[in-house]
Amino acid sequence: MTEAQAVREPETTLRRKMSTRHLMMISFGGVIGTGLFLSSGYTISQAGPFGTVLAYAVGAVLVYLVMMCLGELSVAMPETGAFQVYATRYIGPATGFTVAVL
Repeated sequence: MTEAQAVREPETTLRRKMSTRHLMMISFGGVIGTGLFLSSGYTISQAGPFGTVLAYAVGAVLVYLVMMCLGELSVAMPETGAFQVYATRYIGPATGFTVAVL
């Protein structure tokens, strides 16, 4: 076998094959999309369009603030064990356990 034959060229043709990874991503997209549309429809029917936008905006601000706080903690005190260590240290052992389990 020559050196030119030993070097394999990448395949440029498409194949009709789906791996487990592809099926998982398709199922995740289907579940998330369905849940988002169903919950959005229910929220709009209960609170109206303005109430829904307001509720999602408040939720988004809350998530943003929590992520900023966790980012500050991880930069100020880098620890092994992720955010469970911070919950145990600053809130309590039960909260740390709950964060670790979930």
